[in-house]
Amino acid sequence: MDVDSAVSLLGVLRNDLGLTGSKYGCGEGQCGACTVLLDGQPARSCITQVGRAAGKQITTIEGLEKDGKLHPLQEAFIKADAMQCAYCTSGMIMTGAALLTKTPRPSRDEIVSGMNGNICRCGTYQRIVNAIEIASGTAKEVSK
Repeated sequence: MDVDSAVSLLGVLRNDLGLTGSKYGCGEGQCGACTVLLDGQPARSCITQVGRAAGKQITTIEGLEKDGKLHPLQEAFIKADAMQCAYCTSGMIMTGAALLTKTPRPSRDEIVSGMNGNICRCGTYQRIVNAIEIASGTAKEVSK
């Protein structure tokens, strides 16, 4: 694909590739709605120039499912009813997936710390933490 290396990765994903799961929230890398994984690490695609992603494995929310089966964290978000408007959901899931890869059984404090910087304007933070606990197998009970 031939694009200007200074263009945002989010713009290329959404406008050129039709991968619209990552959302434009703030354009400043502050809200997390645009989070994708670059070589397994969370990156804010709204402030990442596409040239900086060249040669790296880029994983979007669309790439988490395998063979038509949702990623365990996607399943857990549904089970925990972690979404209200769902605008932040793809960024939350991508950040959570990276956290679970790094720390498969995180404590509640590690989850809260790992999700820091992802904003949910609807305030479903408790449900999001519960979803990550469900996916990691550390959930004691689901509280909505």
